[in-house]
Amino acid sequence: MLPTKIVVIGAGSASFGLNTLAALMQSPRLRESHLALVDCNADALALVDRLAQRLNREWDARMTVTTHTHHAEALEGAEFVVLSIEVTPRERLWRMDYEIPLRYGVRQPYAENGGPGGFAHAARNIVPVMEIVRDMEQLCPDAWLINYTNPMVRICDAIARYSRIKVVGLCHQIYVGYAVVGLALAADLGFTVPEGFTDTRASLSTIPAREVVIRQAVERLDIQAAGLNHFTWMLSVRDRLTGEDLYPLFAARWAQMDPAFEPLTRRMYEIFGLFPVPGDEHLSEYLPWVSDPVTRPWEKYGLDLYEWDIWEQVRDVRREEMARLADGRLNLDSLIGADSEGALEMIENIAGAGRHYHLAVNVPNRGAIANLPEGAIVEVPGIITGAGVQGVCVGALPEPIAELCRREIAVARLCVDAAVKGDRRAALQCLLLDPVITDIEVAQRILDDYLTTYREYLPQFWQ
Repeated sequence: MLPTKIVVIGAGSASFGLNTLAALMQSPRLRESHLALVDCNADALALVDRLAQRLNREWDARMTVTTHTHHAEALEGAEFVVLSIEVTPRERLWRMDYEIPLRYGVRQPYAENGGPGGFAHAARNIVPVMEIVRDMEQLCPDAWLINYTNPMVRICDAIARYSRIKVVGLCHQIYVGYAVVGLALAADLGFTVPEGFTDTRASLSTIPAREVVIRQAVERLDIQAAGLNHFTWMLSVRDRLTGEDLYPLFAARWAQMDPAFEPLTRRMYEIFGLFPVPGDEHLSEYLPWVSDPVTRPWEKYGLDLYEWDIWEQVRDVRREEMARLADGRLNLDSLIGADSEGALEMIENIAGAGRHYHLAVNVPNRGAIANLPEGAIVEVPGIITGAGVQGVCVGALPEPIAELCRREIAVARLCVDAAVKGDRRAALQCLLLDPVITDIEVAQRILDDYLTTYREYLPQFWQ
């Protein structure tokens, strides 16, 4: 057993918090650990506490479970801090991030991690994140911070450059690559493809069918991808059974597929020669060719916005399900094999000096991608051992792709500098280097509107 202290901040999440709790409590290796659950929402925290007590009892996890409404109460002695937070109300703020630039004629393709919305989103979240890491420096300076908070590159960059805390960012977007390759090679490899797999959007209508394909593809295929979070490029595809290079077969099958399936991804693959992994909706955030108000490329490529209202309702439904689990009105079968999206693997292998290959980690670049800046947050495969997290060296990206990544790295770093220091000049530079912005005065108006509208969330710009 590997008894350790794990702090989960954002534990009241009805999706991430539930799966993380279930995954950690099912681990035989983590029995007798101390699990500190943190959420500023007292009602959500009480709910997850009730569920944790049930899991602890029925699964014989033998954990010490404590709950805290402020992270500082929980951090002392922690070896791992799992972070998944959002300034709330998440969906309504995201919609505002999109709508404010629209007043000035700027239509963003997605507005979550790139574009002006990516600046607003990151700046808001960096405020509480930096408060947490400052307290970690005092209370658990040697702990690993496992981050899920978006925008991933910018949050991890803030932690890596402005604190002494070790950070790794985890994201499940690599599985979109498995879904698409699995779909293309389904007939060749004998995969079952349910009806409804029509695109890679974050939509309730397509996710269930896509997950069926992902499960089959992960068992059979090894995909190596590298770049930036939500902006990675497929370097290789191999058959786990035979070792065969399947990239040529995938390219042939992809060429035969309906050109209306992920058309932006298709166009980028044709031009740049490597297949973009994240799917059209996330890929679009980092490209300068999808926001022109005259040519309206979002219509050509069918780029849809996030389904804000639907996902807000889903959150409520999931919370009700969580309550039924906590109160014993549902059995625990649905939580068997719950996926923490990598947190469990990080904790078990660092604490227990194991060795684990992880498909995608976000870490400071230490030569993993040869032609991206040293220290920039890159997404590459990772090796997890008792020594920590090491990005796998994948060599150099094709230079045109590397240049696209370098531009986004520059934007991300300016965003972080602005948010940490409250630097309005850096914030304006960030917007002006972003591919969505084409006019200086428009950028200034958007920035002024953001800072005024979100003044309560961004006090660092008003001091």
